Amino acid sequence: MHIPDGYLSTKVWIATDLVAAPAVVLLARRAQAKFDHHRIPLLGVMGAFVFAAQMINFPAGNGTSSHLVGAALLGCLLGPSAAVIVMTAILATQALLFQDGGVLALGANIFNMAIAGVFAGYLPFALLKGSRLGLFLAGFFSLLTAAVLALSELLISGVAMPPAMLSISFAWFLVSAAIEGALTMSVAVALERIQPGCLRKPEFAGRAWVTTGAVALLLGAFGWLVASDHPDGLEALALRAGISGRITSLIASPFGDYQASFLADPWLSRPVAGLAGMVVIYIACLAISRGIGATSREGV
Repeated sequence: MHIPDGYLSTKVWIATDLVAAPAVVLLARRAQAKFDHHRIPLLGVMGAFVFAAQMINFPAGNGTSSHLVGAALLGCLLGPSAAVIVMTAILATQALLFQDGGVLALGANIFNMAIAGVFAGYLPFALLKGSRLGLFLAGFFSLLTAAVLALSELLISGVAMPPAMLSISFAWFLVSAAIEGALTMSVAVALERIQPGCLRKPEFAGRAWVTTGAVALLLGAFGWLVASDHPDGLEALALRAGISGRITSLIASPFGDYQASFLADPWLSRPVAGLAGMVVIYIACLAISRGIGATSREGV
């Protein structure tokens, strides 16, 4: 789902950057008005959890894989404005530290997943008042919206795709959207069982906070052992469309491809990279949320 640099035309990535940047600023200001200082640890823990979960790809059929995007899950637990901020921190860390998603294309990825994905998921969740069906539809429409937007941006950028390829891609989108819906519902229901009421008032103290953090650590350290090597839907689409060779890397990172390049042993390099990413995202979310909280208390 992460669009790398080289796939989008200059006009498209500039346009999405210009839309995403002010939108994130606006939503950060909106989060100020509704800020609850009890959410400070929650933002960091949920950001780390979603990052760790995104590292684990699993088979989705037809030689492709999928993974939890988590935009809908964050929206349901944190509210849409705070969820956009956390997703933006995740996507920025992935692009800058792990070369997952482009730097120039960061605006497109933020628009697709962090903005449109969050709000497309939050709408059915709110309309159905947090029911299990609402949770499933939240994940389903969140991923489907983000995927269709990514495909549209490729088409606008001039990537040629025959009708058969588009049909196959959309079928994969539907499968992945159903998986996202099931995962969103399952995780949210599990958290609600651990701490009743967390979906209605997500202060997230006690058992749910600790459990989510522990699961995130396990996923970050050992999730790669069960992850699928198959390309995700966007990567498979790029291979079929003949554009995979266009990928360009604008920055170098010691943690590219979620491996610590300074460690030769994969049993060390992958867990170190995963845990490093979780720490960075936790600190980033903590800093942002504390900043929002401080600004909110000052009445700005």
